[in-house]
Amino acid sequence: MSEGDDKEVGPKAEHKPGRTTFLERSVYRRRRLIDAIKLLPVLGACLFLLPALILGGETGSTALRLVYFFFMWIVLIMLCAVLVRNLPAEPDD
Repeated sequence: MSEGDDKEVGPKAEHKPGRTTFLERSVYRRRRLIDAIKLLPVLGACLFLLPALILGGETGSTALRLVYFFFMWIVLIMLCAVLVRNLPAEPDD
């Protein structure tokens, strides 16, 4: 660092009042649940593409594949409902 730099870096850096380093437990939990909800479409895409990746071009029972798709669809809906139900109310700022 040159002599003209007055900025401190690391643990000795100035702490700004009003800003906390760590989040409250409810805020942290809410953000992680929102992140999990945002990942549900990616999980759904992987689950829906899984039979195509495993079976490839093989001919199989269309009825079984349809049952699989509807089952995964219901599982994703139920998972989303559970996550949203456990989502704490928005904290008051």
